[in-house]
Amino acid sequence: MTALDGPWTLHGDALDGPVPATVPGCVHTDLLAAGLIDDPFLGENEPKTAWIGRSAWAYQLDFDWSDAGDQRADLVCAGLDTIASVTLNGVTLGDTRNMHRSYRFDAREALREGRNRLEVRFADVYQYTDELREQLGDRPNSYPEPFNFVRKMACNFGWDWGPTLVTAGIWRPIGLETWSVARLAEVRPLVTLRDGIGLVEVHVRAERASSAPLTLTAAVGEHRAEVQLIDSDQGLVRLEVPDPARWWPRGYGEPTLHDLTVTLTDGDRELEVWQRRIGFRDLRLDTTPDESGSAFTLVVNDVPVFVRGVNWIPEDAFITRVDRSRYAARLADACVANVNLIRVWGGGIYESEDFYDLCDELGLLVEQDFLFACAAYPEEQPLWSEVEAEAREQVARLTPHPSLVMWVGNNENVWGWRDWGWQADLGDRTWGSGYYFELLPSIVAELDPTRPYWPASPYSGGPFTGAADRHPNDPAYGSTHIWDVWNTHDYTHYRSYKPRFVAEFGFQAPAAYSTLDRAQALAGPALTAHQKAGGGDGKLQRALDEHFGDVQGFDDWHYLTQVNQARAIQLGVEWFRSLRPHCMGTIVWQLNDCWPVISWSAVDGDGRRKPLWYALSRSYADRLLTFQPDGLVAVNETSSEWPLRLPVRRMSLAGEQLATADVDLVVPARGAVTIPLADSVGEPGPDECLVAGNAWWFSGRDKDLAYPAAAYEATASRVEDDVLVTVIAETFLRDLCLFADRVHPAATVDEQLVTLLPGDSFTFRVSGLPLDAAVDELTAAPVLRCVNDRVG
Repeated sequence: MTALDGPWTLHGDALDGPVPATVPGCVHTDLLAAGLIDDPFLGENEPKTAWIGRSAWAYQLDFDWSDAGDQRADLVCAGLDTIASVTLNGVTLGDTRNMHRSYRFDAREALREGRNRLEVRFADVYQYTDELREQLGDRPNSYPEPFNFVRKMACNFGWDWGPTLVTAGIWRPIGLETWSVARLAEVRPLVTLRDGIGLVEVHVRAERASSAPLTLTAAVGEHRAEVQLIDSDQGLVRLEVPDPARWWPRGYGEPTLHDLTVTLTDGDRELEVWQRRIGFRDLRLDTTPDESGSAFTLVVNDVPVFVRGVNWIPEDAFITRVDRSRYAARLADACVANVNLIRVWGGGIYESEDFYDLCDELGLLVEQDFLFACAAYPEEQPLWSEVEAEAREQVARLTPHPSLVMWVGNNENVWGWRDWGWQADLGDRTWGSGYYFELLPSIVAELDPTRPYWPASPYSGGPFTGAADRHPNDPAYGSTHIWDVWNTHDYTHYRSYKPRFVAEFGFQAPAAYSTLDRAQALAGPALTAHQKAGGGDGKLQRALDEHFGDVQGFDDWHYLTQVNQARAIQLGVEWFRSLRPHCMGTIVWQLNDCWPVISWSAVDGDGRRKPLWYALSRSYADRLLTFQPDGLVAVNETSSEWPLRLPVRRMSLAGEQLATADVDLVVPARGAVTIPLADSVGEPGPDECLVAGNAWWFSGRDKDLAYPAAAYEATASRVEDDVLVTVIAETFLRDLCLFADRVHPAATVDEQLVTLLPGDSFTFRVSGLPLDAAVDELTAAPVLRCVNDRVG
C-alpha cells in the first residue's frame, strides 16, 4: 500500500487559510502545532478549545498517481474520526459514521493520471448527535455529553479523569492499495490446544477481481497446509502443530510466540502474504457455582490464574501521539509493578496492533471491553448496524493475539440500568441490552469461540431477564466494582467485602509535583481545573481528615494525599489477595492517565510514577506477606513451595522489641496461609507496631498514633550516572518518600514509602539527575519526607 501521509492541509471556516496538517493526527494537534491555540493541557486552557469540536473541518491532499494497469485501486482508511465524507477529484467515495471501524473505498474510476486531489470533510459531531438524539429520544448518561449517540471514543467528551477535547481527523493511516485477481480481505486464525496438539484454524475471506482459481497456504514453522478456492471467496485451512511451546501469562512461564504465515496465490504468482505471531494456550473462564456464590477464575493451560490487573484508559487525550515506544514504556511500568493483566476499558478505543503485540511479547493478559461505558445506548438504526460492523471487524482483527483472553460487553451499563435511576427515564426505549446479551455474544461465538465473553463489568452471571435478576454488582458472583470506598467510606471498608473478582476499585491522588508544575496547575483555579471528579477535592479532604487531621499547605496536602492513595490500594489489594482462592483477581483503577490531572492513576499523565505505583509493585509481588485482622497472611503465586521462616515482632516506635513469635511453615504453590498471632505477640498499642519481613501493622490511624518527631541522617553521593541517598533512622520513620522530580523533572527514584525502625537504614537510587544539579536538595524536605514530619 502506498501511504498518503502528506503533505496534507487543514481547512476550516474559523481559519484565515489552510494550515499544515499531520496524518495520522487530529485538528487539535494541527492547530497546536501551527500556534493557533494554547495547549489545552496547561492551566485553564482546556475550555478555550471547546469550539473545535463544534466546527466542521476538511483535510486536503494533492498527490501524483500513475496507472500501472492493476484491476483495482482502493483508498484504505484505517480510522476516520468520525462523521466524514471522502471525495477524490470531486467524486464522493463514501461517508463514515464510526471512529472504531476501518473503511475501503473503490477509487479506480475516480483516479486520474498525474495530479489528484483527495479531501476528507469532517462534520460537526455535536450536530450529528443532536439530530440523532432528537430522532431516537434521549437516553440516561453519567456525563452531560452525547457520546452514546455516536460510535466515537466516549472519553473524548470528558470523564471524571479526562478533559473534554472532542477531536476530528484522520487518526489512523490512510493510503492507496492497487491489486489484481484477488486480495486477502480478512484472515482470522483460531488457535487452541487439544491433548498437547496445537490447532490452528485459519478462516480466510478473499476479495476477487477475477474468477481465477486461488490457492491458500498457511504455515507455522515446518508445518504447512493449503486449500484451493475455486468459485469461492472463503476458505478454511487447518494446521496441527505437535507439542508446541506454549504461551504463558507473566509469572506462569514463557510467553512463547510462533510465526503464522498465510499466502494467497494465483498459480505460481504470489498475490498477498499475511503474517502474524500467534500463541498456543488453552483458555477458559471458570464460573462454577459453590456454597458462597460462584467462581470467577481465569484458567490458562489448566492453571487457575490469580489476576493482578490494572485498568487501561487511552494513553493520551490526543491518541495519535501515542506510538509503540510510549506503549512499551507504560506496559513496562505495568510489568515492573508485577501486573499480569490489562483491562482495556470500554470508554476508550480498541488499541493498535503495537499495544496487543507488546502484550503478547510480555505475557500480559488482556481483558477487552467492547466500547460502551456509563450510559444507555440506543439500539435503533443507524447505530445497531455500526455496532455490528465494528464488533465484527475488531473481533476478527484481534483473534491472532494470545494475550487477549476475554471480551466484555460494556462498562457499568447493566449496573447503571439497575441502580442509577435509568429505568424511570427510559420508559420503553432501548438502552443497550440487545447489544450485551444478544448481538455481541453471538458475534464472539461465531467469529472467536476460543475466548470467553462476559456481558458487562460488573456482572454477576446468569441470563438477563430484568430487575428481578441477581444484582449485577453482587460480590459473591462474577465480577464486582467497589466504589463506595472512594465515594463515601474510609478505605478500611475494603475489608468488609469478600468478592470473587474485583474488576474496578480505586482512590485518587494528584499527579507528581513536576507534572503539575509543567501543567501550570500547582494552585488555585488551574489546579481545580485539573480535578475532573465531582466532589473529588472533598473526598480527598475527607480521607486526610480521617487519617491525618488538619492538613495545611500544598506540600503536606500533595504528599499525604499520595500516601493515602497508596495505602488505600495496598490495603484493598492485600485484603483481596488474602482471600485466595475465594477471590481470584483484582484490577486496580487505573494504571495510566491521558493528561496532567488529579486522578486514580498509578502513573501520571507525564509518565511519572506516583507513590501508588511503588505500593502496587509490593502488593502484587509473587510472594506477599500481609497483616490482616485474623493474623499474618502469606500468599504464594509461584509454581514452587515457599519455605517461610521469620520472626514476627511487636515493636515500640522507640525501637524496643516487646514480643516475638517465630513463623516456620511451607506455603504451597499458588496458595495462601493465614497464621494467627494475637495470643503470641499481642495487639500493638498507639506507640507500637507489628513487623514481619516488609509487612507492618499499626493499631489505628496516623493522627491517633504516638509518632516521634522525625530524626535521621541523610547523605547523597554520586555513583557514576546516579545519586545514592542513604537515610539512617534515628527515630521511627513511616512512609519515607524521596520526590526526586522536585529537584529536576527528569529525575526518578527506585523506591518510595519506606518505613524504618530506629537504627535501620535505607539507600534510594536516583537516576536522571543532571550532573550540575545540587544533590543536597535530595536530603531535605519537601524532597525527602515521611509521615511523622507532619503527624507526631
